Amino acid sequence: MLLYLAELLKEHISGFNALTYLTMRAVLGILTALIFSFVFGPILIERLYRFKFGQPVRSDGPQSHLKKTGTPTMGGVLIIAAVTISTLLWANLQNRFVWFALVVMLAFGAVGFADDYIKIKNKNPKGLPAKQKYFWLSLAGFGVSLMIYFTAKTPMETSLILPVFKDVVIPLGGFFVLWSYLVIVGSSNAVNLTDGLDGLAIMPCVLVASALAVFAYVTGNIKMATYLGIPFINGVGELAIFCTAIAGAGLGFLWFNAYPAQVFMGDVGALALGAALGVVAILVRQELVLAVMGGVFVAETVSVALQVGYFKYSGGKRIFRMAPLHHHYELKGWPEPKIIVRFWIITLILVLIGLATLKIR
Repeated sequence: MLLYLAELLKEHISGFNALTYLTMRAVLGILTALIFSFVFGPILIERLYRFKFGQPVRSDGPQSHLKKTGTPTMGGVLIIAAVTISTLLWANLQNRFVWFALVVMLAFGAVGFADDYIKIKNKNPKGLPAKQKYFWLSLAGFGVSLMIYFTAKTPMETSLILPVFKDVVIPLGGFFVLWSYLVIVGSSNAVNLTDGLDGLAIMPCVLVASALAVFAYVTGNIKMATYLGIPFINGVGELAIFCTAIAGAGLGFLWFNAYPAQVFMGDVGALALGAALGVVAILVRQELVLAVMGGVFVAETVSVALQVGYFKYSGGKRIFRMAPLHHHYELKGWPEPKIIVRFWIITLILVLIGLATLKIR
């Protein structure tokens, strides 16, 4: 929106030329989302308290969580609003990649909103029935995957890129639709499973989104892409603004979500953020790197799958004291802040490893 205005005004006022640069708009994107969160965060929390949108807590979870009953949830609305407004202000709205990312985030956020609302209304942590939830998430995931596939302008946009290995490109053809669907829905649910402690999920989302902003920028810059030996995708650089907006909104939300949390993001935030990270990774052709950088999300998901499978086929035995993984460490006696910060540190290390793949080829 403001890019169009800057293009018109730069002929008359040279200072507006700075707003046409992607790097400047990315910085303004993170600042806009951050300030929006700081300004409207307290207002949203007050409204959530007023309408008694408190978090129902599972009785079979760690007993220390029972004291969190009633803490406002659905704070993810703040994140989605901040990211949307910042992206609409600073990104090129004629860019198809930007709209793919926004549509995915809003669609998955809508499913999460319905899930959270049912939990609050029924005072039951189960929310939407699993089949209904999976149906709507699948519909959104498949729908966007099809749009990405049929609007692709080069074969590179639907090919699998292997990190570290130079010039190794695997054309996916129609399988791209299923692959991208699995990445989007899988990433969404992985972040949702991780969102179990105060600030545990949001900081890894900030770190991964920041790294994906770098990938988007260099992938959309033909000189940098050629130098680094990665595929060039024209126009995908605009996603850097979407990613920095996530980082800014996430940091602003963390101000209120840090231990002890004043508000939880709920499914509306976790499902939306996970899907947003997944679709950006697909658009910049770095799905495998996302799995590395989001290793904490992967570990949380795998811990649940292993626990459920082992419990079913071993006659009631468990691998972990409780799944997802962060609950296992809680029951081992680790203080909640220690688990949170250590998971953040692990994510930072994994993100740096992911960024290193840009150069190691």
